[in-house]
Amino acid sequence: MQTSKKLSLLDCTMLIIGSMIGSGIFIVPAAMSRDLGSPFMLLLAWFVTALLTLFAALSYGELAAMMPKAGGQYVYLREAYNPLFGFLYGWTLFTVIQTGTIAAVAVAFAKFSGVFFSFISPENVVFQIGSFTVQTQQILAIAIVWLLTFSNFRNVKSGAFLQNIFTFTKIGAIVFMIGAGLYFALTHDTIAQDYSIPSQTSSYSYWGIFCVALVGSIFSSDAWNNVTFTGSEIEKPERNLPLSLVMGTTIVLGIYMFINWVYLQVLSFDAIQHAENDRVGTVMLQTVFGDVGMYLMAALIMISTFGCINGLTLSGSRVYYAMAKDKLFFAKAGTLNQNDSPQFALIIQAIWTSILTLSGSYGDLLDYVVFAVLIFYVLTVAGIFVLRHKQPNAPRPYKVFAYPYLPAIYILLASFICINLLLYKPDYTYPGLGIVLLGIPVYYLIKKKF
Repeated sequence: MQTSKKLSLLDCTMLIIGSMIGSGIFIVPAAMSRDLGSPFMLLLAWFVTALLTLFAALSYGELAAMMPKAGGQYVYLREAYNPLFGFLYGWTLFTVIQTGTIAAVAVAFAKFSGVFFSFISPENVVFQIGSFTVQTQQILAIAIVWLLTFSNFRNVKSGAFLQNIFTFTKIGAIVFMIGAGLYFALTHDTIAQDYSIPSQTSSYSYWGIFCVALVGSIFSSDAWNNVTFTGSEIEKPERNLPLSLVMGTTIVLGIYMFINWVYLQVLSFDAIQHAENDRVGTVMLQTVFGDVGMYLMAALIMISTFGCINGLTLSGSRVYYAMAKDKLFFAKAGTLNQNDSPQFALIIQAIWTSILTLSGSYGDLLDYVVFAVLIFYVLTVAGIFVLRHKQPNAPRPYKVFAYPYLPAIYILLASFICINLLLYKPDYTYPGLGIVLLGIPVYYLIKKKF
């Protein structure tokens, strides 16, 4: 994918931060706290997620510097194993991971827009045939998806410029939120949380529950790998890709740890567990600012989700472009417009995202594929070992820190989580695995055709 416009280190870092931070960090701590039952274990869950994500990002740095190509993770899996593995990742990314995430984040944008505009609501139905309905909330979500799709028809630097604006604004708003919470905690009687380790942690079943609770923090910390999809459009990729992966993930994970700690300083653990509609961030800002806090939180989430949708839209299309070049996707998706943008790939992505938004099924689908996402991360990190054996003399501008221990630790920990998800959440993990495996017959049908 040749283009004269290239992403800088700043652009890459902002793309990672903007894609990672959506609305999850302001919501998922409620469900996690109910599962874990302890402030200490809540912070530990986010710390474990931070370590896992950072270990994975450090590992991906070697692959990204070695193969700075359009498609990123799709290419790494293809080269480490075979084209089928790459296709299964691309298939799952298109059918559920990327499009489902865009749909979910767009609906979150629309949902919080309803705080300012009451007519934007799931109860405000504008069209109905039988049990199928279209609400104003869905219409706004789809409109945002298409607005940012059209915006990304321009060159990659234009998309990155918009991304940078919203990511800087998002970071500023979150820093304000953290600062306001800390000021409130310092000027009021802070909550005396019990940070002792619960006695039930001595049982294996509790660690199964712990792994299930990690689904929320892992999902909120996902999309850090999206920058690899744009590998061929990055300045000095052998330097900027690994560096941005480390910088971007470290910044976001630090923010996440800080926010959760501030929640625990301002709110009681019971208030976090039973926040209305799980909106912990809203409850915290209402505690600090009164009723105006609800509007501040809504504005913050709208800014955050808008930037997140843009980052996901920009990066996802590059995977379908790479697949099309390998004759594993619609051929036209492998073409560029006059601005060197994969316009048709963007359109196909927006169409499927819109269908998922209208169907309302994206939530269940995303629950199904968190397990699959982890499996692909494990396979990709394991690909480092495979490629060091298959291609020992290939140029590696960056080699993963503490090899082979760091990637091995990631593989073991992530595999442990996957096994526990299979044991304790089979209703979600097996359908997720089914979605991935459904790609196998599709792959051979496509190969037979071409």
